Amino acid sequence: MTRPTPIDLAGAHVALTGGARGIGRATVEAFLARGAKVSFGDLDLDTARATAAATGASAHLLDVADRASYDAFVDAAEAEHGPVDVLVNNAGIMPNGAFLDMDPALDRLMMEVNVHGVLHGMRRVLPGMVERRRGHVVNVASLAGKFPIPGLAVYNASKFAVVGLTAATRLEMAPHGVTLTAVLPSAVDTDLASGLDMKPIPKVSPQRIADAVVGSVRSRDAEIAVPGYVGALAAGSHLVPVPVLDRFRRLMRDDRALHADTTQRAAYTERLADAATERTSR
Repeated sequence: MTRPTPIDLAGAHVALTGGARGIGRATVEAFLARGAKVSFGDLDLDTARATAAATGASAHLLDVADRASYDAFVDAAEAEHGPVDVLVNNAGIMPNGAFLDMDPALDRLMMEVNVHGVLHGMRRVLPGMVERRRGHVVNVASLAGKFPIPGLAVYNASKFAVVGLTAATRLEMAPHGVTLTAVLPSAVDTDLASGLDMKPIPKVSPQRIADAVVGSVRSRDAEIAVPGYVGALAAGSHLVPVPVLDRFRRLMRDDRALHADTTQRAAYTERLADAATERTSR
């Protein structure tokens, strides 16, 4: 493996998706605090502009599921701040419910955003990073990309895909000095997990995920779980006999994603349904 070229965040150009709120906004602020130039895209342009006004980052309209939109975002960001040194694929959605009850339109939207959105970003920035022999990509996946959760089957599928995609592409990029990291949060205290009681999995703050993303630019680790001990437990679960693991799951009531607080989750669910309907009608 070629040693990756160090990236000094002071003056580096960081591009980020889903930056208007939650993990994205916390990550925008964390990179700005280290002197980076930050461009971010979001489908909610009004909220994105408010975030840009509050932070000093540059905001752009972005539909990550549309490759042309992603290309236009990066083109505009690079015209303003120069080549992308760090790309953070953060945008994602998480509908919940029993697999047989899920709306196929939501399934399709989830794969387009969570998987193809990551693919579009990587395909846009990696050629330039390879040419410059300098760059880092962070894909915000999930511990659900390592550990299956009832009620999140298609979300599991999308995040398993991102974890595998990141690991395999990392191997391909290694000879060019370019690196990729998958950040694997547990449940995060954002709209994405609203109304979901995922105990004993802890809900962590968006700032902790942002710190992990920023820290990966220095460490270039292949995977970073947040919190780390939950990542270790997820990895160790593969060594436990299935009957024992199933009994443990029942004791821990691991089906909580099937029984969300629909009132707390209503606003997020409505947003997702509107997005799925709009995409289907195109």
